[in-house]
Amino acid sequence: MPCIIDILAPFTEVGVIVVDGYVWLAKDRPGLGAHLYNRLAGRVPVVGVAKTAFRGNDCAIQVTRGFSTHPLYVTSIGIDPAVAAASVAAMAGPHRLPTILKRVDQLARGISLPVTD
Repeated sequence: MPCIIDILAPFTEVGVIVVDGYVWLAKDRPGLGAHLYNRLAGRVPVVGVAKTAFRGNDCAIQVTRGFSTHPLYVTSIGIDPAVAAASVAAMAGPHRLPTILKRVDQLARGISLPVTD
């Protein structure tokens, strides 16, 4: 968590934060996104986008994009979950994973290739 807070520190006007993972692992069971939201004193909504189902999760909204039959799992705090899911569904990119999330994942893994769709 300290690394995430340090990365966000220079940004004074953040509308929403999207995390790779869950905001809620289940109802009343916080995940990374919920902990981040609380650490930021609820000032910024957080949307979690996970690529795999978390066993026992009873609150994720499944979003299917592109031609994929495998959904993404969207949870949120500080923003209506249905709005968060619709926003993820509307993100740019023709594939299951929105282009911007794919690019962030590549950068985090040290891959410097450009994103191609």
